[in-house]
Amino acid sequence: MPVKPNRYLLISPCRNEADFMRQTLDTVIGQSLRPTKWVIVDDGSTDETPAILAEYARQHDWIEIVTRADRGHRAVGPGVIDAFYSGYATINPDDFDYLCKLDLDLRLPPRYFEILIERMAANPRIGTCSGKAYLERDGELISERHGDENSLGMTKFYRVSCFKEIGGFVREVGWDGIDGHKCRMKGWTAISWDEPALRFVHLRVMGASHKGIYTGRFRQGYGQYYMGTGFWFLAASVLSRLNQKPYVFGQLSVLWGWIWSALQGKPRYHDPEFRQFLRGYQRRALLVGKKRATEECSKNATPGTPMAP
Repeated sequence: MPVKPNRYLLISPCRNEADFMRQTLDTVIGQSLRPTKWVIVDDGSTDETPAILAEYARQHDWIEIVTRADRGHRAVGPGVIDAFYSGYATINPDDFDYLCKLDLDLRLPPRYFEILIERMAANPRIGTCSGKAYLERDGELISERHGDENSLGMTKFYRVSCFKEIGGFVREVGWDGIDGHKCRMKGWTAISWDEPALRFVHLRVMGASHKGIYTGRFRQGYGQYYMGTGFWFLAASVLSRLNQKPYVFGQLSVLWGWIWSALQGKPRYHDPEFRQFLRGYQRRALLVGKKRATEECSKNATPGTPMAP
């Protein structure tokens, strides 16, 4: 009987995560299907993070720590991906069937990775997938309201063959949107599911880890601009989220991030074929909705065959 492909690798960039990381560490260790290897990249932490990592690495020989020098500040976007690739450089991706960029401010359900692998084994066109992120407030779970057409940035679970084909992650803000569109462009499916067994708790509000939530939202707007998102598509997205905390000004900060970047003439992602594909997808999404536009993208697509823009 052939061996079921379930060898998976986690790579976790982190910096000063002492307040949250034990919950992530404990829920990964408690997974029904344990990782084959977990590379945790300490990106110059100055709190108790190194001591906590050393404690867990002593107890579990499949956890490996990579330490980077302290740059003096938290670097989001390209800095996080640089740290990810410091871990990626220590492994041979061909030794694994799947890999995941995993943040250390999450609490995962016990069968999280087992279920993702089952879904990918059942559908060989799925290139990347995840569950959904929730915030916990007074014992109640509140959805962060992510779309279904991509895996979530804090837990990017990839088929290794797909990750290699799209060229991995772009080292710029917006990397976690570009990757999903590149999957579609090359005939893969990117998806996330909102089901109880795949709901994980995000222990910190998305975009709030660096200089506050409004700076994070502004940065998201720049990321959308860099990726190539059109103004009207972003405006429609912002309008649909005005009732999401922080109300109104949080989403207007996203829009201002795009406008400011355009006024400054900031550079955009260098792949014109990708940007053409993205604009076509977004125009279609404005007409028929993202769900149908995504379904149309994947219809009759074959991994390894670029989709027409």
